[in-house]
Amino acid sequence: MLKIGCHLSSSKGYAAMGREARRIGADTFQFFTRNPRGGSAKQLDPEDVAEFLAFAREQGIEKILAHAPYTLNACSADPHVREFARNTMADDLERLEYTPGNYYNFHPGSHVKQGAEKGIEYISGMLNTVLKPGQHTTVLLETMSGKGSEVGRSFEELRAILDRVELSDQMGVCLDTCHVWDAGYDIAGNLDGVLEEFDRIIGLGRLKAIHLNDSMNPLGAAKDRHAKIGEGRIGLRALSGVVCHPALRELPFYLETPNDLDGYAREIALMKEEWKNGNY
Repeated sequence: MLKIGCHLSSSKGYAAMGREARRIGADTFQFFTRNPRGGSAKQLDPEDVAEFLAFAREQGIEKILAHAPYTLNACSADPHVREFARNTMADDLERLEYTPGNYYNFHPGSHVKQGAEKGIEYISGMLNTVLKPGQHTTVLLETMSGKGSEVGRSFEELRAILDRVELSDQMGVCLDTCHVWDAGYDIAGNLDGVLEEFDRIIGLGRLKAIHLNDSMNPLGAAKDRHAKIGEGRIGLRALSGVVCHPALRELPFYLETPNDLDGYAREIALMKEEWKNGNY
């Protein structure tokens, strides 16, 4: 069965997210570890975590995806911003040990006129500081759309980061369909070719999760404007091809479309039907 969920609010805790996910037909979910535009994190409640873990085992919820705040920029030109990124990720990974075996996703960051090579150096340096032997969370680099000075706009840039991480077995990649489309990877017209390129440069074994989003932009626009499934320039048929592709269909998928919970429920049901019927 297709493993698919959406982004949920973490304000009420893990157990509430688990119950909300099941109410809308989701088998997994994504959430922000803390305020996405700030730095504060809600204190963990051990009873809430224990309740969620029991519920998740009972309901088959697995591979939840914790998303770092947008303010985390590991390759900023400002050393204080880089320090915030390092401290935030270290704290997030420590907290995620309470829900082991899941994923932590982050945007590599923006180098802001320093150049991609310098950005890659800073990002990998931070990862070498915060990753610890024996940790139980896999850290995922997200593919980016290429707007501004973002690092991660190409598979080559992500591979360059991974090559410099000492504990690289604790690393993976989250492929965002909107972002790679906006970055110029034609997943609608040549999905096989894109995946072959990913495999050649990074390795499909590194691909752990998919952000499933349509895009408001044409191919290669280097922007980042998500659209509802089937209402953007990628289209339902192409996104069905993503969830049904033999190399991807067993991965967890996370919707980040501009939706309320009812909208997410409809998209989850739609994509499960597409997956079941092999529509691509």
